[in-house]
Amino acid sequence: MPAQRRAAAAEPAEAPATGPRVLKKYPNRRLYDTRSSSYITLADVKDMVLKLEDFEVRDAKSGEDLTRSILLQIILDEESGGVPMFSSEMLAQMIRFYGHSMQGMMGAYLEKNLQTFVELQKRFAASGMGLTDAKAFTPEMWAQFMTGQGSAMQGLVGAYLEQSKNLFTQMQEQMAKQAGTLFQGIPGLPASKR
Repeated sequence: MPAQRRAAAAEPAEAPATGPRVLKKYPNRRLYDTRSSSYITLADVKDMVLKLEDFEVRDAKSGEDLTRSILLQIILDEESGGVPMFSSEMLAQMIRFYGHSMQGMMGAYLEKNLQTFVELQKRFAASGMGLTDAKAFTPEMWAQFMTGQGSAMQGLVGAYLEQSKNLFTQMQEQMAKQAGTLFQGIPGLPASKR
């Protein structure tokens, strides 16, 4: 029996079949899946994300939650190879928010916008389900589909833009409240509204 298999077999299967799948990260940077009792790679974790599987990554010794760091590693790998999603300017802007009083609000703003975008994508995919068959998909069919989608797409994109605008307005109001509180009593600045 190879050493890797022996180590995997010796590892107790701790994770129950229900609840999040538990992955253990060892000091040697290896990931161990307690559900399948085997070592896995970041590519396997990426597959879990794509399949919408519920999982968490824990340090094998301390039990510390390492899920975010593993997800960030997957993003880094994706950004390094192929076509990156984030421009250098966008990454620089994100870095500038760390330690800033608006850090939490910016994270919530980005998260809400991403959730809205995903919902928009799901609705669009649901309305075009018949277009995935390669044999039935023709330029004429696409033109017909797009002709019928004008008002639906306008409504979906309009809802996304409206929610994005509302989130941005909330962020501006929060910034104004914080500025009013921080600079209270300085001549020329409006008094804070509490």
